[in-house]
This record gives sequence, structure tokens and C-alpha cells, in this order.
Amino acid sequence: MSNSKSNTANAEDTGGSVAVADAPEPEERDDTMEPAIDIEELEREGDIAADYIEGLLDIADFDGDIDMDVEGDRAMVSVVGATLDELIGDKGEVLEAMQELTRLAVHRTTGHRSRLMLDIGGYREGRRKALTRIGKEAVEEVKRTGEIKPLAPMSPFERKVVHDAVAAAGLHSESEGEEPNRYVVIHPVD
Repeated sequence: MSNSKSNTANAEDTGGSVAVADAPEPEERDDTMEPAIDIEELEREGDIAADYIEGLLDIADFDGDIDMDVEGDRAMVSVVGATLDELIGDKGEVLEAMQELTRLAVHRTTGHRSRLMLDIGGYREGRRKALTRIGKEAVEEVKRTGEIKPLAPMSPFERKVVHDAVAAAGLHSESEGEEPNRYVVIHPVD
């Protein structure tokens, strides 16, 4: 919109002719630029998610406090309380299902796909720390042996954490297999 003002000012300065040179040519487009993060929209997603989770907690008669935050390009909603293990489930399966339901509730309200992250009882943060350690240990093994290292099957969240740890160490990783048995493979430097 500020381009419109500058073009108008240019038109006035040049007696009414407008040069349209502000937009780059398609082949000059920088695909590395990421779209601007809309913090207000992410906060709105967090509010919608928090209301939805609060309703679920009330129905299931669980007590928990809800914290909302924006981390990077995602809304983060955390539920903390004394007895929330049932909401996490075996290996976080209930948590994953609740996150998907919460994302659907946000999508239904906003009309946009959500990348919201839900954490319950600090489970994801604990997993993030453990997976970062696992990723670093696997990287050291790959660096030492020079061999490809496949890891155990993981959820999308878990794979992302490992991929981030591998990239931070300067190696390459990729996911292989089909859900629910997708796993990370770490490759040595070429």
C-alpha cells in the first residue's frame, strides 16, 4: 500500500505518467523470503485453542491452567496441572489427538490451517530436550563412523526436533517410511 502512495507521488512529480518498476520481475523473485508472521492472528489462534481446550477439560472434569504464547511462527498452548497424565497418553498419543482436534477447532473458526502446538504437563518440552540429546548423540555417531544412521519411528513433532538438532550440527537428515512408522535417517557429510 505504501507503494501506491509512492507511485502517486511519482505520478504527480512527472506530470501524470506512472512508472511501474517497484515490483521485481518474476524471475528475480527471492523464494528465500518468508511471509511476515502475523502475531495477532497467531494470538487469535491461541485464544480459540485455549477456549476449546478449556471446554474439553471441563467436560472431562480435569483441572488445569492454560498458558498461551507465540513461538516463532506457531501459536503455543500449554496446559499445566497436577493430574494430566491421562491427557498425554502412552507416548503422547492422546496429546497428539487433542492437538489435531484443537487445530480443527481453530480451522473451523478461522478458515485457515493451523500449525498450533499443544503441550500438556510439560510433556513436549521434556520430549524436546530428550530428542535433542538423542539427535546430538546420533550425529556424533555418524561423524565418528561415517555411516548413515536410521532412528526409531517418531511422531512428526519428534522428527522435527531431531531434524533441527541434526541441522544445527551441520549434517543432513530426512524422514523415510510411512506413518505411523516414519523415522529419521541421518546422513554423513559428503
